[in-house]
Amino acid sequence: MRSEILEAHNVDAEGRPAGGTTIGRGFKIDWQNGPLAVDGVRVEPNGAFVEDVIAAALGRIQHYQTSKFRCRENALAITKLEEALHWLGARTRDRERRGVEGTHEL
Repeated sequence: MRSEILEAHNVDAEGRPAGGTTIGRGFKIDWQNGPLAVDGVRVEPNGAFVEDVIAAALGRIQHYQTSKFRCRENALAITKLEEALHWLGARTRDRERRGVEGTHEL
């Protein structure tokens, strides 16, 4: 059962993602606002990353698989969440290789 989710996704003056909030029953996510590198210096994150939220959902479904609620559908969902993390990780590795990770550079 899905509950209503309220979303406010912000952009900066250049139209780039700039934080926001997602709220649903039992959770509130404040998204990372701005780059992680300012003038070449790494700064502390100020919000959540998509990868962390996916990892949290993955952990919960993996927990279900250790219970009487183990099922094929959970296994498939786990595979897809792992795949999502794989591709987001590939994007990060590519950005690191190109020296643009943590910036607004494309």
